[in-house]
Amino acid sequence: MSSENHFHLEDVFNVKGKVALVTGGGSGIGLMAAQALACNGAKVYIVGRTQEKLEAASHHHGKDIAGEIIPLSGDVTKKEGIQKLVQEIESREKCLCILVNNAGIASDKNPTEEGQSADEISKNLFNSANMEEWNSVYTSNVIAPYMMATAFLPLLQRATDIHHGFSGTIINITSISGMLRITQGGQFPYNTSKAAFIHLNKLLASEIAASAGLKIRVNAIAPGIFPSEMTTEGSGEDQKSRMPKEARGELPSGRPGNERDMAAAVLFAACCQYLNGQNIAVDGGYLIKAGQ
Repeated sequence: MSSENHFHLEDVFNVKGKVALVTGGGSGIGLMAAQALACNGAKVYIVGRTQEKLEAASHHHGKDIAGEIIPLSGDVTKKEGIQKLVQEIESREKCLCILVNNAGIASDKNPTEEGQSADEISKNLFNSANMEEWNSVYTSNVIAPYMMATAFLPLLQRATDIHHGFSGTIINITSISGMLRITQGGQFPYNTSKAAFIHLNKLLASEIAASAGLKIRVNAIAPGIFPSEMTTEGSGEDQKSRMPKEARGELPSGRPGNERDMAAAVLFAACCQYLNGQNIAVDGGYLIKAGQ
């Protein structure tokens, strides 16, 4: 028989005592995800290249909360950097319950103007294209999440084995940019990398659960416009970025996303044991306005 206790928020969204790792966790959406988990009792390692920024995030947001936010410097764009992270977590923890692949980079914009000739479009898009930029964007936004997910599989499976009723989970932070038919100002490398990331999410979920039979869930959150260093070009001393409500008044939501919106999505993806292989758009209606 069903117990009414199962419907209480503290049971439905229970991450107390869980161990999480968030890449790019020192600012923006990554920090939002880290706070959502740590404020509800999880022990969260935030990973990034700059130790100073990670420590600032932990200092400002890791006090007087139910869990912990722990800075851990590392480079997830290099295989040896990922191996070091795995070894570090193994030396500290029995398992890893939640892996949030959030780190990523944007690309330059090269918009196409209405009425341009084929020669003009070709000159604009081809001459401005940079192979190094494409490779860098794909390394950060596609290859690194794949490497992180596959490297941490044993620790994630241990979480399933240790925590009854909970399966180790990977949460990939993709983007609605990978779902749109428009380039949002000509950011071809970024948008195509996020489309690839969305498909990678599906492939990993299928390979890990359906093919290998491991009890590890893989889902993605595709954010719309949220304040971050990518969308606001900076953050304050507290590692938080700000975006005024009127900045996205044209959306059906009438505003950009906020940290509560992201927290709700992260806790849902982390805790819903029946969710697997999904890419969830959290975009204030961006997709229904712009079209896919």
